[in-house]
Amino acid sequence: MPGFEIVAASLAGGVLTGGVYALAALGLTLIYGVLHIVNFAHGALLMVAMYGAWFLATWLGVDPLVALPVVTPVMFVLGWGLYRWVIGPVSRGEDRAILLATLGVSVVLENLALVLFRGDTRSIETALSYQMLELGPLLLPLSKVISAGVAMVLAASLWAFIAMTSTGQAIRAVAREPTGARLVGIRPQRMFALAYGIGIASLGAAGCLLLPSFYVSPTVGENFVLVAFTIVVLGGMGSFPGALLGGVIVGVAESLGGLFLGESLGPISISLTFIAILLLRPQGLFGRPGEAGR
Repeated sequence: MPGFEIVAASLAGGVLTGGVYALAALGLTLIYGVLHIVNFAHGALLMVAMYGAWFLATWLGVDPLVALPVVTPVMFVLGWGLYRWVIGPVSRGEDRAILLATLGVSVVLENLALVLFRGDTRSIETALSYQMLELGPLLLPLSKVISAGVAMVLAASLWAFIAMTSTGQAIRAVAREPTGARLVGIRPQRMFALAYGIGIASLGAAGCLLLPSFYVSPTVGENFVLVAFTIVVLGGMGSFPGALLGGVIVGVAESLGGLFLGESLGPISISLTFIAILLLRPQGLFGRPGEAGR
C-alpha cells in the first residue's frame, strides 16, 4: 500500500495534469456549445500543435512555454481557415455534414503526419525537465506546475472573453438563436468560424503545455481526444465550469489509477469514474448542454 506522501504527490500531479487536459477540453466544449457538433478533428489538430511546438524546440531551441504565444495564434488561423474554407463550404450548415467534414480533416491530417514522420514517437527535454518544486512533503515537477498555472490563466481568460466582451456575446447569441442573431446584424457563419478558430487556438496552447511531459506522434491525438470527450461529457456538454472540473477529476483518476492499478490498467479508472458520475447525474456535473461560455 503506497504511503501518504506518495498518494498525496500522485493526487497533486493528477490535479496539475488535469488542468492542462481541461484547456484542451475547453476548445471542444466551445465548439460544441456554438456549432452543436462534436469536432472529430480535435485530436488531429492537437497533434499538429504538438508537432509545431516540437519543431520550434528541436530546430530553434525554443522552449514550448516560450513558443506558446507563437503556436496559439497560428492554430487559431488554421482553425479559422479550416472552417471558413473547408468545413463550412463542404457542410453548408448541416450538422451531419459538419461531423463528416471534421472527420475527413482528421483522417487527412493523421495520414499526412504518418507520411512525414512515420510512426515514430518524439519527445524533448527542456531546462525545466528535471527541476522539482518542493511544497512541504511534496516534490512536484516544476514544468507541470507552470503548465497547469498557465492553463488556468488561459482558461479564465477564455471564459472572460466569451462572457464579458461584445464579440463573446455575439458568439453566445449565435449559439442560442442563429436566426435571431442574424436579424440584429450578426453574421452566424463568421461567428462559427471565429468560435472554431478559438477552440483550435486552445489546442495550440494545450499542445505547448503538454509537450514537455508527453511524447508526440502522428496518433497521439487519439489518446488525448478520448480524454477530452470524456471531460466534456462528464462536466456537461457545452459547460466551461464543467470542463474545468471534469479535467481535474479525470487527471486525478488517471494518476491514482496508475498508482494503485499500474500503468497498464490505470486508464480504466477514468472510465470507471466517468460511469459512476453519469449514473448519478446523466446530464453531467453542470447539465444544460449546448450553452457556450456560461
